[in-house]
Order: sequence, then structure tokens, then C-alpha cells
Amino acid sequence: MTASPKISRRTALAGAAALPLAAAASRGAQAAAPVAGASAPQFMRVKVGAFDVTNILAGTRTVPGPKNIFGLNVDDDTFAQVSADANISTEAAQFFFHPPVVNTGEQLILFDTGLQGPATVAALEAAGYTADQVDIVVLTHMHGDHIGGLMTDGAPTFPNASYITGRTEYDAWAKMDNENFEAKVRPLAEQMTFLEDGGTVASGITAMSAFGHTPGHTVYMLESDGKQMLLGADFANHYVWSLAHPTWEVKFDMDKQAAADTRKTVLDMLSADKIPFSSYHMPFPAFGYVDTHGEGYHYVPHTYQLLMTES
Repeated sequence: MTASPKISRRTALAGAAALPLAAAASRGAQAAAPVAGASAPQFMRVKVGAFDVTNILAGTRTVPGPKNIFGLNVDDDTFAQVSADANISTEAAQFFFHPPVVNTGEQLILFDTGLQGPATVAALEAAGYTADQVDIVVLTHMHGDHIGGLMTDGAPTFPNASYITGRTEYDAWAKMDNENFEAKVRPLAEQMTFLEDGGTVASGITAMSAFGHTPGHTVYMLESDGKQMLLGADFANHYVWSLAHPTWEVKFDMDKQAAADTRKTVLDMLSADKIPFSSYHMPFPAFGYVDTHGEGYHYVPHTYQLLMTES
């Protein structure tokens, strides 16, 4: 009597895997699906009390040579080791531009405007809003990637909006020779309200001075129904090379020591009080939390915490 052949689990799995391939071959090859490449969502909406808070992705780009931007005061080996530990490249960085949109139920408020009006409007529309629905545009500071979308073809991109910015920030840039400021911001000056530290954009939205990145860089605290979120703008420009290492100098910080001091102050507040935050340049969806690691900090990306509603 001939013994039955022994079939191993590996042989059985290999045979099973070959069956659909053989069946496909017998039918003839089908048209291949096109390779589409990488993509990114354009918005994410969460709840903060009664507020809808939506981060829109107004742009993203790859920038070579991140060591020329971040960690200017640390050596190359340290930068490389920190990057390797975080599984990120030292060859290039991916920059994100996330203007937050706050719907209070009474007003639609856009914080910063991206690099270009059309891209910001497209992301806004993907989130279900239109440019003419924006009631207020808040400028956290006057760098080009925050004011670039104010005008489109010489006209205001958000035709029904009024404008709010920090008094210190506006006055500082008004004294500079800056073409972008002159083209995008100064023409709107008569429609602007200027805030000091503690000023109010709307009920539940308060200005907080966070100087250093620019002379009057301002962040905003949202408070609604006992919930809070900080709109952090550019207090930290990268989740590793800036947030996790607040003393590392950043090229774009106009006063590097003041910016580092501000980062530490804001990070201490966020980590101690467990306040979620949105930040303009964090990876999508740019909502997250701050945890402490020894004497340092760690970015904890949002998962579903702010999507859940209380029963």
C-alpha cells in the first residue's frame, strides 16, 4: 500500500496562494489599475465644546536640507541621531500648511490664509465652506505662508471678512521693508482690529502673546463648554526638530532665544494641563497633545479623542 504524501502547512499555503493566480492567468490579463502616487486628505474636523474646529490642508511641499533650517545650534551628529531615532530623513523635510477654521455657531473664523488664495479656498471648499462665508480672518503673524492667501489677483480672497491681528505684530512689520506685507496686509488695515495679549476674537477665543518666532506672534486659546484647545500657529515648526527639542534654533525664528523661551512655556502649559492643540506645520491632521519625556517633550498625534461626543 502506497503511503499518502505528507503535505506541510507551508506547502498547503503556497498551493492556496497559487490558485487565484492560476485562475487569473486562465481568464487573461485584466487592465492594470493606474498607479496614483501618494495623497493627503484636505481637512479634518473635530469638536471643542460647541465649536467645530477644522484643520484644512492648504498645501504641502518637500524641502531639502532640514539641517539648514532646524537645529542650527546643534552639531550634525546630534541632528542625525535624533532624526534616526524618530525614523525621519535628514535629506529632506515635508512641510505642511494647516490653517484652522473655527465655526462657533455664530461666526466662521479662519486663522491664517496659506501661501496662495486659490489653494486655501479649495481646501476650505473640500471642508464644506466657501470663501464668502468667512466672517473673520485672524492673522497669527505676518510670514508669507500665513498672509499669502489674503489676496487673489489683487482682490480680497475672503470678500465678506473683517480682519484681526496683534498690534505688536502689525506695528513691527509696518516698519519693515517687506513686499508681501505691503501687497497683502497693509491694504486691509482699515478693516483690521488690533489685539493685545488677552484680547478676544469672539466669545471663547482669546489671544495669547507667544513672541519670538516673529515680534508679535500670537496663539489663541479656544474655550467652549468646559473644553479647551490651543491654536498654536508657529510656536513649534516641527514635531521632532522643534517641539521635542525646544532649545534648538530654527532659521525662521526672528528672535531665537525668545522663540525658545516661548516654546518651553507653551509646551509646559500643554503637557501639564493636557490641553490638545492645533499647530500650523504639524503633520496632517495637525491636532495633537504634548507629553513629557524626562526633561524633554514628545508630540502625541490625535487619534480619535476629539471625534467622540459625550452621551
